[in-house]
Amino acid sequence: MKHTISFLPDNITIEVDKGENLLAAAAEAGVYIHAYCGGDGVCGKCKVKIDQGEVRSDKANLKQEDWNQGYRLACLSSVQSDLTVTIPEMTTKSGKALKRKPKTTRTISARSLDTLIGQWKVDPPVSKLYLELPPPTMEDNISDMQRVMRGIKQVMPDPREPSYDHPELIKILPRALRESEWKITLLLLRGKYKGEPFRIIDVEAGDTTSRLYGLAVDIGTTTCSGVLVDLNTGKIIAEASGYNGQISYGEDVISRIIYAGRPGGLKALQEKVVATINTIIEDICRDMIISPADISYIMAAGNTVMSHLLLGLDPKYIREAPYVPSVSQFPLTKAAGLGIHAHPSVRLFLYPCIASYVGGDIVAGVHACQMAKSEKISLFIDIGTNGEIVVGNKEWMVCAACSAGPAFEGGGIQYGMRAATGAIENFQIHPETYDPMIVTIGRIKPSGICGSGLISIVSELLEAKVIDQQGKFNRSLDHPRIREGREGWEYVLAWGQDSLIGEDIVITEVDLDNLMRAKGAMYAGYQTLLDSVGLGFDDLDRVIMAGNFGAYIDLEKAICIGLLPDVDRDKFFYLGNASMLGCQISLSDVDRFRERVEVRQLITNLELAENNEFMSYYMASLFLPHTDMSLFPSVREKLAESL
Repeated sequence: MKHTISFLPDNITIEVDKGENLLAAAAEAGVYIHAYCGGDGVCGKCKVKIDQGEVRSDKANLKQEDWNQGYRLACLSSVQSDLTVTIPEMTTKSGKALKRKPKTTRTISARSLDTLIGQWKVDPPVSKLYLELPPPTMEDNISDMQRVMRGIKQVMPDPREPSYDHPELIKILPRALRESEWKITLLLLRGKYKGEPFRIIDVEAGDTTSRLYGLAVDIGTTTCSGVLVDLNTGKIIAEASGYNGQISYGEDVISRIIYAGRPGGLKALQEKVVATINTIIEDICRDMIISPADISYIMAAGNTVMSHLLLGLDPKYIREAPYVPSVSQFPLTKAAGLGIHAHPSVRLFLYPCIASYVGGDIVAGVHACQMAKSEKISLFIDIGTNGEIVVGNKEWMVCAACSAGPAFEGGGIQYGMRAATGAIENFQIHPETYDPMIVTIGRIKPSGICGSGLISIVSELLEAKVIDQQGKFNRSLDHPRIREGREGWEYVLAWGQDSLIGEDIVITEVDLDNLMRAKGAMYAGYQTLLDSVGLGFDDLDRVIMAGNFGAYIDLEKAICIGLLPDVDRDKFFYLGNASMLGCQISLSDVDRFRERVEVRQLITNLELAENNEFMSYYMASLFLPHTDMSLFPSVREKLAESL
């Protein structure tokens, strides 16, 4: 259920879900409320007046008189109805009223994905067929397999006779037929291409047609996720995730490539990712009270290195010029052969990769959003340590990978951390007092800064003129939060007594430099790809953001620092976990499943590692937002207004 909140005196309205935290809603709307404890309820600064409507709240740190007058702490209040909320006037110690921070930014919600991903049928690559066969007699004593084939033709009038391609089926068939009194269910696999006959890959006693499940797996460098799909309905019925066990051998793909070259290293890495997938399967099966043998097909996607390691392929040459993977089209593999807990007949299919650093996860995302079917020119972005970019339409597509570094995942930032409880995820600053408004994940005291928080912090500091466009602090500002620290100049986001870690949480000029390098690599990647096909940002019809990180990016703030192009905001779409979505679609619809080959063949890779144009664009991007402000007209106007 949605509720509308009107914030006064700013006259800003936002629609949120019932139960949304009021402080988080204000931050999303671009409304400044003084709050520096992250939402823990201890600073007592985020006091607001509820003029109309209902919130569920805690009275902590509020006087009874204030409570009776309708005041509540925004960080401890959850929305229960439509609201009208007044933000009290702020004053200096001398009693001077401070101006309200004008609304400059707010989170823009993702547009509907229907136009991107379209509809898909429930017609999976695997299906089940129940047969009741007459038992053999002296007059009708054909072989067991012939009897099965005859039964198939009676219910599936098709001139193409199904095939069977593994001896295990022949071994189990005679007993299965007789123990089930000649009532069996066949598991059938569609042909690789349209028009090819089915293959019989398993036989089960009795009628098991109601138990037809597929598993979609996203093999991430950090996290692996699994979604169980009921292939009879196409609906997701369970999901689970867990850290990729390979992390113990290195947090990034380069570390794992190096480890794979050690004696026994490749085997150890393969066993770790297989164990992770098995844990996901066990968790899902336990929740659904089913057996792993009930999973009839597995669709998976991962980057090129993760796919190689899963199959036990040596990734050594992926990181050596000219950066060549062992294979790009991965073979259909029996899951049990890799050690995955599944029936011996279950197939695992991996999305094909394009190049060493543009993998099947990107192909799955491009496939899911149907770029290969659209006349519209799209820019597909997956922001991360290794940022992947695709631009094009149904006629052509060009892709590239650029090493953005770990800044967006907390790496290289003094108080950086992954998006976990206590991480600062949203930030605003008052233009006169320079005091912060901090919102943390979990609404507790801050313990660090995650990627979305980093983008918010830098954007706000830039707008407030606390930092300049070179990422340097304004030394002329006399404020205790702006100081020279051990690592140079810094801004104090949270004092030690207000933080979870008991020490000041700061952002430094070194942090700003690392962020500018990361966002600069991404933006230079966009420019290089577009330039390679003679296009500019104005030629784009859509900008599609994929990956979990994209879900938390505030478009305005990301554009303000130069991470995203300054184009019409209606052109932006958020696809979510595009890799998983592609796997889910392929599991459910065999026609969409077969399209993946065409998608892969349409994409051409552009290597940026030694591209001179990329380096030129990159150097120009090491500025907030860019050295060429004509590329960012809305930011130029915004910064001019804040003078």
